[in-house]
Amino acid sequence: MNGAAAEDAALRLLERQGLKLVARNARFRGGELDLVMREGETLVIVEVRARGASRFASALESVDARKRGKVLLAAQLFLAAHPEHAERAVRFDVVAFDEGRPQWLKAAFDAG
Repeated sequence: MNGAAAEDAALRLLERQGLKLVARNARFRGGELDLVMREGETLVIVEVRARGASRFASALESVDARKRGKVLLAAQLFLAAHPEHAERAVRFDVVAFDEGRPQWLKAAFDAG
């Protein structure tokens, strides 16, 4: 499963759970936000990862400290560019696909 297909599948999964799309592939210097969603009044930043069969890290494990830092920076830049969301609670989720099977981890990491 390539990145675009994984993002499409993650978007469908999240929308079926009631989340609403705010932005997709929001690019900023130093990082990109795969999906920005809303769940009620909460802004949900979603990192989407996909891996095939591998002896190495799973898709979820591939969201390491370096990647989390890039997502956090991009989220700060997104909020600065979209002040209408600045007062919302923000949650960082990961939707990981290992061999095509999705795993949605809510609050996978935080800004602290």
